[in-house]
Amino acid sequence: MSVEVLTFGCRLNLAEGEAVRAAACAAGAKETVIVNSCAVTQEAVRQAEKAIRKAHRDRPEARIVVTGCAAQLEPGRFTGMPGVSRVLGNADKLRPASYLAGQPAPPVPDVFADMSAPAPAATLSGRSRAFVQVQAGCDHRCTFCIIPFARGNSRSVPATAVVDRIAALVDAGAREVVLTGVDLTGYGTGDAPALGALIARILRDVPSLPRLRLSSLDTVEIDPLLAEVIVGEPRVMPHLHLSLQSGDDMILKRMRRRHGRAHAVATVAKLKAKRPDIAIGADLIAGFPTETTGMAANSLSLIEECDIVFGHIFPYSPRAGTPAARMPQVEPEVARTRARALRQACADRHARWLGGLVGTRQSVLMERGGTGHTESFAKVRMPAEIPFEAGAIADLRIVGTDGDMLLGVPA
Repeated sequence: MSVEVLTFGCRLNLAEGEAVRAAACAAGAKETVIVNSCAVTQEAVRQAEKAIRKAHRDRPEARIVVTGCAAQLEPGRFTGMPGVSRVLGNADKLRPASYLAGQPAPPVPDVFADMSAPAPAATLSGRSRAFVQVQAGCDHRCTFCIIPFARGNSRSVPATAVVDRIAALVDAGAREVVLTGVDLTGYGTGDAPALGALIARILRDVPSLPRLRLSSLDTVEIDPLLAEVIVGEPRVMPHLHLSLQSGDDMILKRMRRRHGRAHAVATVAKLKAKRPDIAIGADLIAGFPTETTGMAANSLSLIEECDIVFGHIFPYSPRAGTPAARMPQVEPEVARTRARALRQACADRHARWLGGLVGTRQSVLMERGGTGHTESFAKVRMPAEIPFEAGAIADLRIVGTDGDMLLGVPA
């Protein structure tokens, strides 16, 4: 492949990956490897460095371009690496001119100086599911997070541009669209409506879109209209990923989160009371600075109280430049032990949830390899002898479970 994009990190980076490739190809890039980096942890930055070294080793003739959040925050960390020809900031990675051979690379700009609306970057995965960026940046300052300094302040893609992009993706074969952003529930800056109104417009103006899914939500920004479309619109998938981070009020305060434990529990309860099939996912950090055994227990019990069946769990690691890095730290091994306990609790809850779906009929978006996902994002596998078409939405009867996966046959 002439242009290869290696993407790390969040769904927003994934959505931008295809746009990055398109920009490089439009500039006539040849034999180019683009590393679209993540900076959420120092380990994420090390993964980008490892990928750069491997790309240079495997394709010594290729130009290597480094971009993404790690490149935005620490451009000098990458400029001297063997094989790296240029480092691009987030504002420039979608612009073809940034990849022109023989032209100097633009300097990495100050992200806070750019308040222009982002483009609705998108990628179509497996010809069935598309990720569409509708928002960029973040106006909040959680004490553990460096990402606002890599992405800038919150900006929203105009609603018309979002609708047009989704309509084009559906015409190209997308059966499900996932809306994504740095702070998705912060959508609504400038002339853009709030997120709930955007969703209602997408559903109205793109009637041929079968499934709309949302990426990570902040519970304090789930306003009445957003809650209404989540529970009342059948084309909005019953699967929410919530940015909870902790189940302890003191830790949430030290994280500078805007919700408390009771608010998170009440929000989930209200949504599930009106749409019981909603599956809850959540981000949880184990071993945040000053976390005691009792505080960790509060996070552990949140898994049952919020019915978390998809856990994105990671042990806290200090990120230079953030306030949390200067707080009294929990021993890394303690943080890892607590993370393992959270992962096990989520795995147990996930297994019970899958078991409860046996015997039901599920609408499944089929993907490659004989697998697919239900509306609530449970993964399903069909027997190898049963033919299927990737991109089809099949009505399946769930006959069992196999580890982390459901087993389905045509209903």
